[in-house]
Amino acid sequence: MKPDRVVLGTDNSRTGELVKELYAPFAREREKLIVMDVRSAEMTKYAANAMLATKISFMNEMANICERVGADVSMVRKGIGSDHRIGYHFIYPGVGYGGSCFPKDVQALIATSKEAGYENKIMTTVEEVNAAQKKVLAQKIIDYFQDKGGLKGKTVAVWGLAFKPNTDDMREAPSIDIIKMLTSESAKIQAHDPEATNEAKRVFKNIPNIEYFEKHYDALKDADCMVLITEWFLYRNPDFEQTKQLLKSPVVFDGRNQYNPTEMKRMGFEYFSIGR
Repeated sequence: MKPDRVVLGTDNSRTGELVKELYAPFAREREKLIVMDVRSAEMTKYAANAMLATKISFMNEMANICERVGADVSMVRKGIGSDHRIGYHFIYPGVGYGGSCFPKDVQALIATSKEAGYENKIMTTVEEVNAAQKKVLAQKIIDYFQDKGGLKGKTVAVWGLAFKPNTDDMREAPSIDIIKMLTSESAKIQAHDPEATNEAKRVFKNIPNIEYFEKHYDALKDADCMVLITEWFLYRNPDFEQTKQLLKSPVVFDGRNQYNPTEMKRMGFEYFSIGR
């Protein structure tokens, strides 16, 4: 509704002028319409999403390094984001990107490069990093339960299924990889999402051991741990005392670094996040 810019690709100057006229009422503060040739406009769309996907994968790589060297990625984010050349947007570490645009456009740019006889090393790596990042949280959970008899017979409460908040879109959602990994280890899933439950039922129709709940606290009842995957506002500041009472064990895996590690420890939780 309030775009930074509107990119128009056209090889007809009259078309460009007509569209400028059409958009004039929406650009009173500044000119938002950028007119260019068709190929450049197509490339702009790919390049914009590819750049944002690269920032996400870069930050996830930094998070994985931070964990191994004892650094805190949230502090690193603060440090680098304060540089105006980098900024704070799209440098949140997490469980990887999904949705209808980033995966498709990164793949399209790789394919387009190949067709043009060019090896796109950065985009190929961005895609590889993202695929690996989707497995990081599930692997933490598997590792945690390894010396506790494994995940067989364990119940995992999942908060958030959509690829991002305020949508029911499950396309390329990290929750798909995470839940498939956990159920392959014979875990039972108790899931909640404010919008995406019906879509999730379609996506996971062949996985029997998933139960869906209308209320997010109900999904916690008698679960062996809670896993936060999508950063819905609803999950941002939960009642941790109630959470602790409902869970069989006070164990939280936070895929979005929503909660404060020091506070979680003080409240008696075993707490795992990304890069901290």
